[in-house]
Amino acid sequence: MRDRIFIWVEIPVSDMGRAKAFYERILATEMQSMRMGDEEYAFFPVKEEQNGGILVKGPRHTPSPDGVTVYIDGSPNLDIILSRVSEAGGQVIMEKTYLGDHAGYVGMFLDSEGNRIGLQHL
Repeated sequence: MRDRIFIWVEIPVSDMGRAKAFYERILATEMQSMRMGDEEYAFFPVKEEQNGGILVKGPRHTPSPDGVTVYIDGSPNLDIILSRVSEAGGQVIMEKTYLGDHAGYVGMFLDSEGNRIGLQHL
């Protein structure tokens, strides 16, 4: 069995400045940016280099609320993160919900770009 199945997440954006500001605000963090060719990137801070993600703006990346749902670690408190979503330009579409001991708490929002993003706290 593999140690991990998912090692990288790319969240498409149409406005990098707006999206970066949105995630920095709701997650109370700073993201490093870089440009490579015709794509722009902003990196989520991670402890483990091979298990992370980015915001990406480019011709092959289109935001959508209908695709795969990515769940971000909502520790230590989903309520705090969800409370920042609206004022940062997003929309909460699922308030903090308890799914049991195995899954813990989840919540969901549309980000500033229209992507459906989940939060989870075990």
